[in-house]
Amino acid sequence: MERLFDSLVPIMGIVFSFGIPGAIVLWVLYSRHKERMRLIEKGVTAQELKEFLATENLKKIKPSYSYLKFGLILGSLGLGIFVASVIENIYEISEGIQWGIILIFLGLGFLTYYLIVNTKQSGEKTDSKS
Repeated sequence: MERLFDSLVPIMGIVFSFGIPGAIVLWVLYSRHKERMRLIEKGVTAQELKEFLATENLKKIKPSYSYLKFGLILGSLGLGIFVASVIENIYEISEGIQWGIILIFLGLGFLTYYLIVNTKQSGEKTDSKS
């Protein structure tokens, strides 16, 4: 039985190495096809779509801060883990305090995100009023 599992490891490695990227490529192509079919059903031509995207309509779309949020959260999580491990090695603290330090840094990341988005949105409101 062990020989069977030993021989399956390289086979599964090859299948997953080529199968997962292949599935992702097929998914992208399929979703692009579905999007184009929806545009054809709506009666939108390629020229109309290019004109729409090139005009001011694209500027009216509000910016999304999701990448900023994920960057700040992951960065603060990494910083929290780093600081917790350094403090653990220096002071030999218990594991519960490490989790507290990590959660404090996560909270600081969320607060930083809130402050940045809040100031950006209040700046946009004052710009639109004038």
